[in-house]
Amino acid sequence: MDEGNVSQQYYIAAKSPPSGDFTRVLKYGSTFAVFDRHGDIHPHGLGEQGIFFEGTRHLSEMVVRMWNELPLLLNSTIDPNNFLFTADLSNLDVSRANSVVIHRGTLHCRRSKFLWQSGAYEEFRFVNYGMEPLSVPLAICFEADFADIFEVRGMRRQRNGRKLETEIGPDCAVLGYEGLDGIVRRTRIACSPTPKKVEGGEIRFQLELKPQQQTVVHVRVQCENGVAAKPVAHHEALSRASHEMGRFNHYLPRVTSSNSRFNDWVRRSSADVQMMTIGNREKDYPYAGVPWFSTVFGRDGIITALEMLWVDPSLARGVLAFLAETQATELDPANEAQPGKILHELRQGEMANLREVPFGRYYGTVDATPLFVMLAGAYYDRTGDRELIEKLWPNIQAALRWMDEFGDADGDGFIEYSAHGNRGLIQQGWKDSNDSVFHADGTLAEPPIALCEVQGYAYAAKIAAARLSQLLGDDIASKKLESQAALLRQRFEAAFWCQELGLYALALDGKKSPCRVRSSNAGHCLYTGIASGDRAKVTAHTLLQPNFFTGWGIRTLASGERRYNPLSYHNGSIWPHDNALIAGGFTRYGFKNHAGKILLALMDVSSVLELHRLPELFCGLERRPGEDPTLYPVACAPQAWAAAAPFLLIQACLGLTVQGVSNRVVFERPCLPEGIPHLAIHGLRVGDASVDLLFERQVDNVRVQVLEKTGEVEVFATL
Repeated sequence: MDEGNVSQQYYIAAKSPPSGDFTRVLKYGSTFAVFDRHGDIHPHGLGEQGIFFEGTRHLSEMVVRMWNELPLLLNSTIDPNNFLFTADLSNLDVSRANSVVIHRGTLHCRRSKFLWQSGAYEEFRFVNYGMEPLSVPLAICFEADFADIFEVRGMRRQRNGRKLETEIGPDCAVLGYEGLDGIVRRTRIACSPTPKKVEGGEIRFQLELKPQQQTVVHVRVQCENGVAAKPVAHHEALSRASHEMGRFNHYLPRVTSSNSRFNDWVRRSSADVQMMTIGNREKDYPYAGVPWFSTVFGRDGIITALEMLWVDPSLARGVLAFLAETQATELDPANEAQPGKILHELRQGEMANLREVPFGRYYGTVDATPLFVMLAGAYYDRTGDRELIEKLWPNIQAALRWMDEFGDADGDGFIEYSAHGNRGLIQQGWKDSNDSVFHADGTLAEPPIALCEVQGYAYAAKIAAARLSQLLGDDIASKKLESQAALLRQRFEAAFWCQELGLYALALDGKKSPCRVRSSNAGHCLYTGIASGDRAKVTAHTLLQPNFFTGWGIRTLASGERRYNPLSYHNGSIWPHDNALIAGGFTRYGFKNHAGKILLALMDVSSVLELHRLPELFCGLERRPGEDPTLYPVACAPQAWAAAAPFLLIQACLGLTVQGVSNRVVFERPCLPEGIPHLAIHGLRVGDASVDLLFERQVDNVRVQVLEKTGEVEVFATL
């Protein structure tokens, strides 16, 4: 197979090194912004900076200058709720005739920025701390390239639409672009107060400040996609956005510990999941990641919902509802759609509209469909929400039919995939790089490919569907599904186990030959329960050996494998969500100390990263004393399933199960790693009830204490 064909075009290009400055990220719904620590948007570095709306970059440059120079950066940050960016700026020394006439630090500028709906709102608050009046020349330079997100990622188009002439008003500029899809996209930049001049991609102010006087400038960047947006004043947008965030925060339980680094990590993770969810048109559906995947992804949404299920089951409800609504009902090879199949990716940009990329509504994933059924079963266990299960039951049945018919086209009992057409993804598991599935000698596996973890998902889906069938009164279907799951487990053990590797093969190729490669995929087989007890123990031991476990986490691929590269996307890097699922698998088979080891490793990663935010992935280099983990240059941060990882890790360590039908919270032999002697959960909701809990690490067990209960809820702990 040619590694350069088909989905290689969707590779995220890095044609120049990063600018060397940490970027900041804000997101609200279909709008997100990537900018530098000043708050500026530059075209240099990786070129990912900008304000994006519905898959298009509506602002590609926005640079603020005072006295024709970039201001001096004192400090900047994103607040703990991911809502507000703030930067403290000052002037550089201003000289005339070789003499400093205005010393640095005379003028202070407090710059703040937030997003709401389709707009970016900025405030510049200037204070003159000098002894003399100041006349401040302020310039805001701007540009909009209206690039599709896939162009920003590195794809080249044969032709583009046409830029429209910029419309200039006394206090605004409107940039426009008519796309080849017939949609006119506009970016409105409006200022208050009225500037001195607006022309040629620049807005100029002349601010007059007496000593100790302050003045405020507001700038609003409004993105429009064919429809003019109603302008909203800065203070009103701030108030409405803050209120919306407050409603979200009120529901989530609060997790704290005696370890401040753990607390920082969990707080940021919770805020990141919130940011990836709030404002989305798909209610309670977390988008995958900023900047490259800020849209609906089926697999990502499901796994994020599973990780967050005990904390916030509303995400699972939202994910299930939307994926049921968009479930394929007919054959469409161009989009890889088949009846019953669950969506992989949803895009709304110009290139998707024109089908220049196949991702407008794309179904090229082998695992989202069994994961959908898994999530439905787990959601019912957590909530007891029979009404939703009854509503989704036709979708669950359609997903099961897809698994048996289209997923297992050759009838061997395993779910396989191969690309249909020449424009979609070659590899259709979660490791979807072209070179991620191969044999021990490095040769790429020929399709159709049966991934080990997908068989685990299918097994767990059948078990979940059996329970739901029984719930709905169909005992015959329930027994049939249980028999299918048992047979699948038996076949899986015979076909995938590799004694010499100490874990399950990565995959079977089209000739049913196992890919005898040591990969983290095998850890998912523990999470789903398809692995036998003895082999699960061996697998867990293997995954914690030095060729896998770096000290920062478990690599996707063991060092020594032919295609191992710790700097690659999938062949040796470390993914937080992958580690969290593996930890969940460790706990299923009783290895909670192993889960605690992963929790501490990822906490250490979080503690040395800016904002304590775990990225989508990082490089799989060994942990070296006194050195930080090595970041992957084009990783999304935040990424929903990376942000949700600590919550699954907490669940794994505590052996936590919430049983919504009986209003019970169960802790099976809870464990806390050494670095976290105390942990508390406040406001854990079970139906209409809630409970506050305290966990204390003791010599050989964990003491569980109920601090407060509201409503009917029982708490059980086995030591």
